[in-house]
Amino acid sequence: MPWKWLRPLARQPTAQIDRGERGEEAAARYLRRVGYKILVRRFKSRYGEIDLVCRQGEWLVFVEVKTRADEQFGAPSEAVNRDKQRHLSRAALEYLRLLHNPSVRWRFDVVEVLWPPDAAAPREVRVIENAFDLSEPFVY
Repeated sequence: MPWKWLRPLARQPTAQIDRGERGEEAAARYLRRVGYKILVRRFKSRYGEIDLVCRQGEWLVFVEVKTRADEQFGAPSEAVNRDKQRHLSRAALEYLRLLHNPSVRWRFDVVEVLWPPDAAAPREVRVIENAFDLSEPFVY
């Protein structure tokens, strides 16, 4: 895993961290299989992190991956609340600024990965295209 250096610094590394990393990898594999091209993984800006930046046809896609063991407390995508959307919006605008504000169509997708604790592979991977719009008051 790419974040191995961080594990000794964590007070209690958890199965949740492992599940999240495996979920991101599973999401990337799935997206490649259905025609997305992965451009950047874990893009970090001062406003937050975007799990995956992809290209799908003429679309630039900012992807948030949510991995859960089950849907006991709701769908994984429900965790992408208004605050998370605002952070993703600001990070996406920062990414676009780094590209000198290209004239390109872009959107936010959410990938839900359901991965039971003892399973060797995810039970289900779902893509929610255009899951939300650019948060207010931001414009592009």
